[in-house]
Order: sequence, then structure tokens, then C-alpha cells
Amino acid sequence: MRRATHTDTQTTYGQVGATQAPDLMQYPPKGFRPVEYRTRIGHGDARFEAAWSAIMTWKVQERSGIDVHVDSVPTVEEGAYTPVTFDDEGNPLEGADYSPSDGESHFSPEGEPFLTAGTTATLSIKAYGRTNRAPVRVVYVIDEPTRKGFAYGTLEGHPESGEESWVIDQTDDGSVWLTIRAFSRPANWKWRLVAPFLRAQQNKFTQRYLRVLVGD
Repeated sequence: MRRATHTDTQTTYGQVGATQAPDLMQYPPKGFRPVEYRTRIGHGDARFEAAWSAIMTWKVQERSGIDVHVDSVPTVEEGAYTPVTFDDEGNPLEGADYSPSDGESHFSPEGEPFLTAGTTATLSIKAYGRTNRAPVRVVYVIDEPTRKGFAYGTLEGHPESGEESWVIDQTDDGSVWLTIRAFSRPANWKWRLVAPFLRAQQNKFTQRYLRVLVGD
């Protein structure tokens, strides 16, 4: 994983934060395809810590065969996140936003900085004999005692438009779970021509993410 300096970016979709909507699967943002996966990946506090540490340091993507180049890291400790709001038909009323505050980044036991809202990165994904570059920005971070994770949104140049989240939670019985939620659509008409291949790749890498954490 490589790092570079900060640059200002905007997501290629307006419904920032919608992966947190409870009814995402029933009422996704108009024109987008929602998906959700949830699986048990272990048990106990040590498993919980190892899993969320992997999530919050890009390890899941890297161990799944994706090269991660971090383009921008804001100096924040935590951000004040305001989620997107919707009307009764699932249409966004007001976009989500985050307000990073000054501070220092937190680090994993291995000394790697955890993701913060506003971080941008380029994911290099190999598929069908070529490498596709997918710029993203971390749009929110979840940091609760038994629930941790993040979501990123697509930036200009990504094959798709939308958002994907990874959340690790520990239930009362000690079980540790991974939930992946996303909504997406092809970024433009060129990518719409190969939409079935995009969906196949999304499913392929989702299964890789699950295997990586189950076997971690």
C-alpha cells in the first residue's frame, strides 16, 4: 500500500451515506442496484479486534488481490458525520456530509493508520486480462464498542458509481459478523455495455472478502 498527498475530490453520486439506510434493500437510491451480504466470521474479543483491524487498514482488499494506493489522508481523529435523509419513496432529501476535526490518526497494533473519513485511494483491480483503476473516497467511519467499519464512495474514473460498506460487529453471545452493503450502477454508457461482467466481478471479490476474513 502506497501513500501520497491530499487532494480534493467529489463522489460521482449524490446519495452519500445511503449504505446506512435500514431499508436500503427495499428502497435503494433510484437507478441503483443494492446488495447485502452478512456472514459469521468467528467468535470472541480477539477475533473481533483482528477482523475490524483488517477492515480499517485496507487489509481485506489487499489480501483479496487488490492493489491499494492511498492518494490522500486528512489529519483527523474523528469526523462529525450527518447521514443522508430520505422521503417516504426512498428519494434523498438531503445529502450526507462529514466534518473532519483536527487531531491524530489512530494506529493498528502493527503501526498502520486506521482509515478516516475523507481518505481517498485508488484500487487497482485485475480482471479479464487487464487492470482497472477504481478511485474511491472514505465517506464515513463507524467506531462503536461492538461495531466498527467504513464505507467508500466512487470518484471520477471508477467503472461504477455508488457506495460500498464493510462493518464488523460482535453480538451479545460473542459471535463476530461481517456485513457488506452496497448500491451501484455502471459509471457511463461504456461500462453499461459490460454491466454483467461488472456484477460478476463485484460478486467475485465479495466472496474473496468473506473468505479472507473467515480464514484470517
